[in-house]
Amino acid sequence: MLPHGLLIPFILVIALFFLWGVPNNLNDVLIRQFMKSFDLSRFQAGLVQSAFYMGYFVLATPAALLMRRFGYKSGFVVGLLLFGTGAFLFWPAALLGRYQYFLAALFVIASGLSFLETAANPFVAQLGAPETAAQRLNFAQAFNPLGSISGALIGTVYIFSGVELSSSQIAAMQAGHTYSAYLRSETMRVVAPYMVLGVVVILWAVLIAFTRFPKMAGESLAEGESHGSFRDLLRYPSFLLAIFAQFMYVGAQIGTWSYFIQYIQDSTHQHEKMAGYLLTGTLAAFGVGRFSSSAIMHYVRPDRLMAIYSVINILLVGVGVICPGWIGLWAIFLTSFFMSVMFPTIFALGIDGLGHNTKIGGSLIVMSIIGGAILTPLMGWISQATHHISIAYTVPLACYCVVGLFSVFWRKLKRANP
Repeated sequence: MLPHGLLIPFILVIALFFLWGVPNNLNDVLIRQFMKSFDLSRFQAGLVQSAFYMGYFVLATPAALLMRRFGYKSGFVVGLLLFGTGAFLFWPAALLGRYQYFLAALFVIASGLSFLETAANPFVAQLGAPETAAQRLNFAQAFNPLGSISGALIGTVYIFSGVELSSSQIAAMQAGHTYSAYLRSETMRVVAPYMVLGVVVILWAVLIAFTRFPKMAGESLAEGESHGSFRDLLRYPSFLLAIFAQFMYVGAQIGTWSYFIQYIQDSTHQHEKMAGYLLTGTLAAFGVGRFSSSAIMHYVRPDRLMAIYSVINILLVGVGVICPGWIGLWAIFLTSFFMSVMFPTIFALGIDGLGHNTKIGGSLIVMSIIGGAILTPLMGWISQATHHISIAYTVPLACYCVVGLFSVFWRKLKRANP
């Protein structure tokens, strides 16, 4: 049951969870595409995620400060405008044909998404009773994988050309002076999807700008009342562990999906389009996990459910590391279902009980998304060093261990909060 007057704003905000899922998983396609069109190593291609999640890290605190002054609606509008601007920058980046310009465009997109996530997660979490915040946030976040599936599918169909050249074919094209034209055509394939995405996002910003958002509880403070401070948050051990757990979880999620296409091709030698469809499938499993976990939380405590899912993923990723091939592929594929509960649950548990510190606390948890920027290139480096992409999946394995520990000890740490 929503408070009076919040149904239309709630629908508009729920759609944001879908919208920011699209570029998140277009990145997984871009990594493979840029390896081909710019002839990059796995480590260099992994910088796509570094540029993207650095935007989250840098802009999360400014987003929180803006919303502390002007409210959640301002965060939504500014975030969407930045998101749309970054999408439109893909056109000049492609015309100039420089990898670093694409990284800059991705940074701008992620800056916008940082505003959206910093605003949307606490907005949804505070819409009702605190004890159902995790369940409510899991429901809202269930629309995010629908965007992820759309992003992976759009990338597979419209960005992947299906042309994969052998070394001899590349040598022949270089001799015939046609290889540069081929690389340019592959680069230009990324433009159209981002132009369409940019138009949709700007239109959504206009809709939100002209929609009345009632004041949320705690959004407008009486004169002299504390807005909260970063220093206060150091007294909340459950919140501090939530930051680290979210850092590790996002690293596991982004790393798993970023190199999943490469894992498939290395271990089963499937075509890039088939690998792209399998990526779409694992994202669908992620979506099913989000919707089902929201229902399961009627009967199982969020922290307990996340602990169970963490143990299952530790076992599945272990199989993926030890048994590369079809068995390992399906094990990694299934991890998406069980990881689905983690981001919204860690977020909801982390901000639980923060009171007037909720906005800045939420911004710090969003900043911890930088785990995707740090751990994804680490996986690329491990893959290059060992010549086995499966070994790189020891990174997500370690991450799920941390999430499991947070799940087990969260309730005890919360009792130590002020």
